[in-house]
Order: sequence, then C-alpha cells, then structure tokens
Amino acid sequence: MRATVLGAGSWGTALAILLARNGHEVALYGHDPEHIDTLRALRENLRYLPGFAIPEAVTPVTLGDDLPPCDLWVVAVPSHAVRAVVHQVVGENPLVVLASKGLEVGTGELVSAVCRQELPHARVGALSGPNLAIEIVRGVPTAAVAASHDESAAEAIRSAFMCRTYRVYLSDDVVGVELAGALKNVLAIGAGMADGLGFGDNTKGALLARGLHEMTLLGLAMGGRVETFMGVAGVGDLFATAVSRLSRNYRVGRALGEGRTLRQALDEIAQVAEGVDTSECVARLARQRQIPMPVFEAIEAVLRGRLTPDQAVAALMERTPKREGFLQA
Repeated sequence: MRATVLGAGSWGTALAILLARNGHEVALYGHDPEHIDTLRALRENLRYLPGFAIPEAVTPVTLGDDLPPCDLWVVAVPSHAVRAVVHQVVGENPLVVLASKGLEVGTGELVSAVCRQELPHARVGALSGPNLAIEIVRGVPTAAVAASHDESAAEAIRSAFMCRTYRVYLSDDVVGVELAGALKNVLAIGAGMADGLGFGDNTKGALLARGLHEMTLLGLAMGGRVETFMGVAGVGDLFATAVSRLSRNYRVGRALGEGRTLRQALDEIAQVAEGVDTSECVARLARQRQIPMPVFEAIEAVLRGRLTPDQAVAALMERTPKREGFLQA
C-alpha cells in the first residue's frame, strides 16, 4: 500500500516505521520544515524518537510539498489539531485511520466525529491499544484494535498494520475504542500522581479499578460497549499507559505528585500529554449525562489548580462508602 502519516512526532514516526517495515511506501507529513529537513538528512527523528533509523521507504514531507496519492491516510497528531490536519486528505472516498487518542478541546467531540464532519465521504476507522511508540519501533510484541463501522475499512487497516510483533483485532465499536483510548490518559495522570506522592501499588490498583468503572459508565452512556473497555483498547491500553515511565501522561502526573506545577511538568516532557485537555472534556461530558466520576473529577481538579494532589486523595478517601456493583455509580 501507499500510506501517508499525518504527524511527525514520536507516534507518527513509529507508525511510519511500522508501515515501512511491513513493505508499504510511506509519506511522513509534518508541519515544521526544519524538523522535516532533519528527518530527510539524518533518517532519524532526533527530536521525538532518537536511536531508530527511518527506512528508505519513508519520505518526509511538509507544507508546500505535493502529497503523493495514497491508499491509506493515518492521522497521528494531537487531538486538538485533527480538525485542521485532515484537510490535507484528498481522494474521492479516502480511507482514514485515526491514531490520535483524545477528545477535541472545546467541543468534546470524538476525533472520528470531527473527521466525518470535515471529510463526509471518507471511510473512517480508529486504531488503538497498548502502543507506546518506542516499544513499537523496538519490535516488542503488542496488540491493537482497528475499529470502523465499515468492516472492509477495518480489514484494510488490519492488513496494513498487522505483522509478527503487532497483532490487530477488529471491532465495530468506534465510540468505545476511541473513548477508551482518550480516557485512559487521564487515569494515567492520576496513577503517576499516586506514585509521585509515594503511595504503593495498592493505591494505584484501587485508583485504576474505580477509574475503569467510571470510564465504562461514560462509554456506555455514549454508545460504547462493555467488552471494549474490558479488552485490548480498554484495560490493555490503560495498564500500559498508567504504569510505564515511557508514558507522557504518567510522567506529568508523577511530576505533579512530586510537587512540580503543571507548567513545569509539561516543560519537562516537552511533548503533548493528551490527558490534560481530555480531563476537562470528560468533566463536561459527565455533567451533561449526570454520571458521577469522582476519580476523574479529582484528577481534573488538580490539573486546574483547585486541589493539591494530597487534597484530591483525601477527598476520594473520605467519600461516603458504597456497595460495589459493577456499572453502578
């Protein structure tokens, strides 16, 4: 296949390398001409994914370059940039796979909804799972879910990405797959925060269990399915993101727990941590649907400066105890 990856950060570069290793021709699109020139010259993404050679089958391109015709468009930019970048997509019925994990700032829209609004004739799918970029390019075995309402589109996405180290499952639960991928970033910030405060694995286990409960409630209210949140795109991605120091969101949370400000934490990682903006979108969606999400609310309150990490923990621990029943608020 011929593929164009929109987004030349760590995630976009990792997907471009994966596609090239699978035998496809890939155009890797970025908005920064200096960054793209460096990729062309050095065949390595020193800024975001150092230490890994970019195969010759990958052609870095930027604004002003003619994007070659392609069979597959991969959107791998931060969620706030999706609406603008999908205008690079051309073709009568283009196949677009969304690898961005977040909700649009301001509207709270799923990125698939944004894509359909801007590209009403596109065949749209989402790709999500426990997929840390550096482990993808190292060839560490993992899995993902290709979700689309169009089964042939999901099959084409699987065919493009599937290989010996990257197993791809199919789903038609686009809402569930996208929400799981977005919401786990917020919980990863909370998990990092707990570690930064010096708490143990008991704390993190309880936090993630209750957080998973809350994200599943919201997912069901928005049309997702339970099995998606219990699967590779749900629990699988949540675990990888919430326990790994490779995770940007975890690192932001850990820095907050250790006493840094949000600005200091973001400056340290020098990349987008999707969970920061997603937390605000989730708070709004929960209010609209009247779904109690105390774990997400506590994390969002810390990120917005209304609570310190210690105060957020105290607020959660002092809530009135309830009988545990899955999918009950």
